[in-house]
Amino acid sequence: MFQSLTEKLGAALRKFRNKGRLTEADVREGMREVKLALLEADVNFKVVKDFVKNVTERAVGETVMESLLPAQQIVKIVHEELIALMGSDSPRLEISSRPPTVVMMVGLQGAGKTTHAAKIAGMYKKKGKNPLLVACDVYRPAAIKQLQVVGESLHIPVFEMGTDISPVKIAKEGISYATKNGYDLVFIDTAGRLQIDEVLMQELKDIQNAVSPTEILLVIDAMTGQEAVNVAKSFNDLLDITGVVLTKLDGDARGGAALSVRYVTGKPIKFIGTGEKMDMIELFHPDRMASHILGMGDVLSLIEKAEEAVDQKKAAELEKKLREATFTLDDFLDQMHQIKKMGNIEQLLSMIPGMNAGALKDVSMDESRMAQTEAIILSMTEKERIQPDIINGSRRRRIAKGSGTTVEDVNRLLKQFEQMKKMMKQMSGASRHRGGMFGGMKLPF
Repeated sequence: MFQSLTEKLGAALRKFRNKGRLTEADVREGMREVKLALLEADVNFKVVKDFVKNVTERAVGETVMESLLPAQQIVKIVHEELIALMGSDSPRLEISSRPPTVVMMVGLQGAGKTTHAAKIAGMYKKKGKNPLLVACDVYRPAAIKQLQVVGESLHIPVFEMGTDISPVKIAKEGISYATKNGYDLVFIDTAGRLQIDEVLMQELKDIQNAVSPTEILLVIDAMTGQEAVNVAKSFNDLLDITGVVLTKLDGDARGGAALSVRYVTGKPIKFIGTGEKMDMIELFHPDRMASHILGMGDVLSLIEKAEEAVDQKKAAELEKKLREATFTLDDFLDQMHQIKKMGNIEQLLSMIPGMNAGALKDVSMDESRMAQTEAIILSMTEKERIQPDIINGSRRRRIAKGSGTTVEDVNRLLKQFEQMKKMMKQMSGASRHRGGMFGGMKLPF
């Protein structure tokens, strides 16, 4: 996520660190590189212009210029201005005082509207809400079926009336059904088009007028960059949206949409989609995203993922094993399973300040590799799992034969084990600093 932008901004800001004292000329020269990095990230030109102007004005002030650590002061200013750009607070879904809360999902085809209606519903179901999905896309082939499939995967019911009824009537009937049956959160999945047109917008306006939604969330594809911002502006001008859902953020190396959309529309980004799985949806935190963009990590999000996925009793046992240097291949396999529950390994590594994301570049967390890893470990004797140093050439051949793999696969696993052990020891040590980086939270390692 935003890898290209992070690298370019990092390179621009590092130039400040090479100087003990900064002149105004130094600042302006450095900010020209920051400006170029943002433009290459497909950030809206007016957004870039105002951002650079604000940072420069603050950076050439007496406090920074006279500081003993001016470079750190400039990074701090850039961090604060990034937060201001994306929104100083972390928006939540507005919940109506009179249920049901009605959320109208809008956007163009292909942005992920149907999937993310279900994802957000699933997120709030975990928070104790009782959501209902309403199928109002009567034009796209299999749209209703798609909503039913994603709804079923999250055990969320779908209200539908087929494709021969007007979307306005379906929306009204869906809300009536929710009221009668105790559903307190309704997500209306509306139709999209390949492009904005008068027919689409009139239908959305009709639904809006008929049901008076609590929220109108615009779903846009982050990977389309500046085009996503143009789409957001058009929808906002016509519907007065209440927030944005940015999808496919895991594949967005540039970050143009995330940095531009709030500035251009005045409406907050409320949710971000970070992967294809149905639990890969997060609330958008501008401060955490700013830290992520500047390579400062995102410890709070990492902790939240850990709290959701990790058995704390096992975590305490493993922390003790790491301290006593008794971490085994059985523990390794167990931790692979727990980490997999937390999400993509590269995303997790990117949340750790100072962590080299290449540390586990050879570790694949896909299902086939997990199955292969398990087969190799289970083909070892108990002593080999506890003392992998004893696994010589003949033992490796035996293990490979028993697991249906190759000696190279066994060698790769043993190398990964050593890499994982080093990383876990590093993270476990950091987690023990009470009130420090991890605030005393025991990470799952």
